[in-house]
Amino acid sequence: MAKANTINTKAKKSRKFSIDFKPRLFSTLKGYNKQLFAKDAMAGVIVGIVAIPLAIAFGIASGVGPTEGLVTAIMAGFIISALGGSKVQIGGPTGAFIVIIYGIIQQFGLAGLAIATVLAGLMQIVMGVFKLGSIIKFMPYPIIVGFTGGIAITIFSTQMNDLFGLGIENVPANFIDKWVCYFQNISNINWWALLVGMLSILIIVVTPKFSKKIPGSLMAIIIMTAATWALKKYAGVDSIKTISDLYELPSGLPSFRMPALAEGETFFSTAQAVLPSAFTIAMLGAIESLLSAMVADGVIGDRHNSNTELIGNGIANVVVPFFGGIPATGAIARTMANINNGGRTPVAGIIHTLVLLMVLLFLGSLVGLIPMSCLAGVLIIVAYNMSGWRTIVSMCRQSRSDIAVLFATLLLTVIFDLTIAIEIGLVMAVILFIKRVMENTSISVIEDEMDVHHDGEQDEKLVIPALTEVYEIEGPFFFGIANKFEELSHRRTDNIIRIIRMRKVSFIDATGIHNLEIFIKSAQDEGHIIILSGVNQNVHAAIKQAGIVDMVGEENVLDHIHKALARAEAVSATINK
Repeated sequence: MAKANTINTKAKKSRKFSIDFKPRLFSTLKGYNKQLFAKDAMAGVIVGIVAIPLAIAFGIASGVGPTEGLVTAIMAGFIISALGGSKVQIGGPTGAFIVIIYGIIQQFGLAGLAIATVLAGLMQIVMGVFKLGSIIKFMPYPIIVGFTGGIAITIFSTQMNDLFGLGIENVPANFIDKWVCYFQNISNINWWALLVGMLSILIIVVTPKFSKKIPGSLMAIIIMTAATWALKKYAGVDSIKTISDLYELPSGLPSFRMPALAEGETFFSTAQAVLPSAFTIAMLGAIESLLSAMVADGVIGDRHNSNTELIGNGIANVVVPFFGGIPATGAIARTMANINNGGRTPVAGIIHTLVLLMVLLFLGSLVGLIPMSCLAGVLIIVAYNMSGWRTIVSMCRQSRSDIAVLFATLLLTVIFDLTIAIEIGLVMAVILFIKRVMENTSISVIEDEMDVHHDGEQDEKLVIPALTEVYEIEGPFFFGIANKFEELSHRRTDNIIRIIRMRKVSFIDATGIHNLEIFIKSAQDEGHIIILSGVNQNVHAAIKQAGIVDMVGEENVLDHIHKALARAEAVSATINK
């Protein structure tokens, strides 16, 4: 008895709610040594260099500035490495957020962005606390490909003003209006800016052919910044806009500041307005971070903790807005750069943030010399790499439903926004999935004889007793198929005994149970006898709880068709008497 009580106590303890928060930094430091530090230090420095142009470019493209991009990369990168669930994840601002951030700033201002980012962080923490890390990874792949491709197209379209040096001060946010505006100002092309942008793209494309270690984006920025400075100093070409012409330069460590709400607005009213955008940030950040961690696991042979990763990501997004930062997540390109250069613990990610901090503190004046058209070239390459056009082409050979979801999500992302695209994409995916399941679920009525198929054995032909018919359901009995069953069950028949064969019914939902109840009740009112055959354990539990077993009688719920036919024969013999 004591032993039984002990087992029950353990069971209760195991059911006790617990938070799955185990940062990988602390477990990796236990066996840390000089060799690992040397590898992490080298990887951290290289990734920090890779992250410099991306952090600046993402900050500017999002509608904030270079300082905000660097602050996000430093603070969020540090928190995600220190508190995340992956050994090698590198966090920071990413191209996926550009469209969302820009839209929020246009509609709600910087204070709205800060509140949306904090709410998104809290949502991610809640997801991690309630262990939803594994569930988020089940987002349909066509939706991921669709919104990623849509974001890539949108990023590309936002760079035309800087690439061509059009000088448009207020570019429309809407995709179509944006391109109309570009064509209306096509006569204002700055050929020097366009030359710098095109050469930047060329350098980024060509650099990997000569060096795998030095990032092409960094080479482009160094060369084209030097060239622009030389053109201005020695050739009098001062028409190429640089970062310092448009933005306030980094000037030291950021200070803590609360979001400055507009007059008449409150935190709660703004939070309510930005809540859909916050949810989009939270979901997109969670998906991108976990996908990046999964890819990294495959390369280094490790297994990340998805719930800890979400909590670490969420904490970063809660903290960063109070220092002027923008939403952040795991960045797959920087994570892969970390792995390829030898990084194997979160220390590499922390070192990469120290490199960025040095840039923020000591190289602000040099950052200001970077041409805007050069950054446009960097982001165009980022958009190209994000687009996944090869994946889109290969998916076009798959089912029409997947293609429909993919292109609907892509077009909605481009024309409207990511929130609408994901919502409608998910609804479409669910509807098309239900349609596919319905197509694979069949209901047939069998009389006289039936063929019974056995795996690996010879098929068997069974005789159906007099006054009996068999309703065979193949597939899940859910709301999508329940109406089909109801229509079929209304057919007129002289057979008194109806066997419902449910051997291939993997589950039954509330609508299926409801329709089954109606069918049984109407059949019994007409004097028919219902026998359920091949009911598996889960389905049996569901129909028993709903009272269906009591309706037909336990003796008429059988686990095999042979038993059901024998029962029908016995009932038929009684009726014939």
